[in-house]
Amino acid sequence: MVDEVLFVCHANMCRSPMAEFIARRMLAGLPLAVASAGTDAIDGAAMHPYAVEVAARTGADPAAFRTRRLRPEHLTGAALVLTATRRQRSACTAMAPATLARTFTLRQFARLATEARADEAEAGTPLRAAVSAAVRARGRLQPAAPDVDDLRDPIGGSPADFRRCAEEIERSIRPVLALIATAG
Repeated sequence: MVDEVLFVCHANMCRSPMAEFIARRMLAGLPLAVASAGTDAIDGAAMHPYAVEVAARTGADPAAFRTRRLRPEHLTGAALVLTATRRQRSACTAMAPATLARTFTLRQFARLATEARADEAEAGTPLRAAVSAAVRARGRLQPAAPDVDDLRDPIGGSPADFRRCAEEIERSIRPVLALIATAG
């Protein structure tokens, strides 16, 4: 069985699908699956056109991507859930309380991954070991200001706003990738 990283945003039209495509490119070669969903998504809608432009830059073809509404089984099936905002993190843990220990905002998990020590990782798959190391790091860090954890929604913005959001997603995935590589 392959571990899955699940990205969650509001409508699954902008941030989470961009994160899915970016992560799929960055995490290629690792035994991971990457998916996305939206807390308030309408199943089957197309990705936002500016998000399509960003996703296409990963080398993948986003034309077939369709949004999906978040369901409890998506959460319980994921080894790591990364949300765009604290509000979506709360919605995920309310929907599937058993996922509390493996649900973070993307930016929060990036901070934890930066501070995590691979020697604190529990045995398991590389992703599960990384999550356990990040959970241990959580106790060493001071809480961040609320807006530090949220990934700004580019909806209603320009193509440049979508590119800036994608750059923040990529910056946040880098320490996650490094932790997975050292913890596994």
